[in-house]
Amino acid sequence: MFEVGQRDEIKRSYTVADMADFAALAGPKAVAPETVPGPLIGGLFSYLLGVKLPGRGTNYLKQSLEFLTPAPIGEELTASVTITRLRPEKHLVDLESVCETANGTRICQGRALVYVEDVGKG
Repeated sequence: MFEVGQRDEIKRSYTVADMADFAALAGPKAVAPETVPGPLIGGLFSYLLGVKLPGRGTNYLKQSLEFLTPAPIGEELTASVTITRLRPEKHLVDLESVCETANGTRICQGRALVYVEDVGKG
């Protein structure tokens, strides 16, 4: 069963090579970023929501992220999602999203709203 307060996380660090790959995807004139771009951090939340919590069958309805400070390249980041509200009658799950460095510096914070067919099962 899903429960308010249930949490999952993923740890990831991005390298200079990852930034070069990111720039290459953007186009031939793109320059590798000096810090981890927001879309790569947002991707960590997408992974968590779609694979871990709530997991398979999750459909994103909306997400907001507030970036507080740049994410350093080469430093381990921890992205986490925590269930803050369950609305089984509407198949909705509200979650808090947070990304922090290893020393606890908060990189970003936000909220996500997802649709889960069976909120009653975890």
